[in-house]
Amino acid sequence: MRHLYRILGYLAVALGAIGAVLPIMPTVPFLLLAVYFFARSSPELEQKILDHPHWGPQVKDWRERRAISRSSKTIAIGAMATGSVFTYFTLGHPWYLISIAILVIAGSWIATRNE
Repeated sequence: MRHLYRILGYLAVALGAIGAVLPIMPTVPFLLLAVYFFARSSPELEQKILDHPHWGPQVKDWRERRAISRSSKTIAIGAMATGSVFTYFTLGHPWYLISIAILVIAGSWIATRNE
């Protein structure tokens, strides 16, 4: 089972890395998932994420206080809005409505989390 958790942890880190460069995909939720899997398979890898200078504080804030910083909220909602505009111009109607729905639902959830 530990091997499966480790593989899933690496997969989550890979998805988080993709999310770091693509505005449509999130990063921190995948890193939270990776920390969960690594906690069950490799405490060293879990600690490596928690000690990361950029992502570690965000993961710790969520883990300890269920909090998202104001700047992270702004970036996340802005990226979703950018993705919605991009979808409008590339795929058009009705596909951009899906992006708008995600923006409204996920953006509202993000905006209402603790800071």
